[in-house]
Amino acid sequence: MQSRRSALWGRSGWGTLLSALVLTMGMLTVLNTMAEDSNVSAERVPKTLLVIVDGIPTDVIERVKTPGLDALTARGTFNHAYVGGQIGEVTESPTISAVGYMSLLTGTWSNKHNVRANYDLTPNYAYWDIFRVAKQQDTPLITGLFSTWTDNRTVLLGDGLVQAGGDKFDFVADGFDKDPAFKSDLDELERIKAIDAEVTRRAAETITQEGPDLSWVYLQHTDDVGHLSGDGPAMDRAVRWIDARVAELWSAVQARQAEHTAEDWLVLVTTDHGRSREDGKHHGGQSLRERTTWIATNARSVEFDPTTPPAIVDIFPSVVTHMNFKIPTYVSRQLEGRSLIHKEGSLDAK
Repeated sequence: MQSRRSALWGRSGWGTLLSALVLTMGMLTVLNTMAEDSNVSAERVPKTLLVIVDGIPTDVIERVKTPGLDALTARGTFNHAYVGGQIGEVTESPTISAVGYMSLLTGTWSNKHNVRANYDLTPNYAYWDIFRVAKQQDTPLITGLFSTWTDNRTVLLGDGLVQAGGDKFDFVADGFDKDPAFKSDLDELERIKAIDAEVTRRAAETITQEGPDLSWVYLQHTDDVGHLSGDGPAMDRAVRWIDARVAELWSAVQARQAEHTAEDWLVLVTTDHGRSREDGKHHGGQSLRERTTWIATNARSVEFDPTTPPAIVDIFPSVVTHMNFKIPTYVSRQLEGRSLIHKEGSLDAK
């Protein structure tokens, strides 16, 4: 009987064991596959939204109530920054709008990007802008530009020009400033304000529905009010109005990420220059108020050096870090800023 039971176990018992082993191996394969899928899904897709609200001094943005920026920075940070390069050095740059845009977009000062005014512009396209970098990735990224001033795309960034990197934008909302039929019944101040509103609406809609990988929104109204009225109630109202546009954009990012939880959105809001000390109507010089700006972000992974405020040229390398961009050595060597992003940190738009 013992021999018979052994013989029976040899045929059916070993078969049972083999079946169990096969089943176990199959389960392990499934579990490994699930783990791999989980790891893939856990890799969040980086996205970036850059916003420039023109000509808002730091002391004003800190004094006026800005619930939109407050919501953005609730889990992030707000920090003083600067524009204008190093005073007395080759990098010293005028505290003027187009100069600030190019310093942000190229990570260089005006001695390199060659923009020193708002008009009669001759940018040096040898210094790559961040959108050119985005389009040169192994898989070109989806980009968007939403701007009240059309020259931002056509001249400063040279969209479509071979020497500037060719076509760089998949979604565009600009040209309203050059369209005489757009809100022609309004005076110029109110017309630019209406353009800002339309640009914001289209940007928010595109973010929510399409989720471009890298986008830039530029809004002008506050600078116009500053030049017209200087410091005072009108500027305060303009700041509150532009803050509502920031809130609109931030709500779009939150809505997008609620539907696409694998996306990791970095939002950076800044200004391009401060204003004159006397009355706030002018800018362009190197006074502390004209040079002092600010950066607001949702990033919990930003690290600021308490002894040295960040510069506008630090935004380019920060985007490179967050987006995991690969950039040619000759491009990285031209940069004059440093990344503010600590990669082990996390971002959260919720």
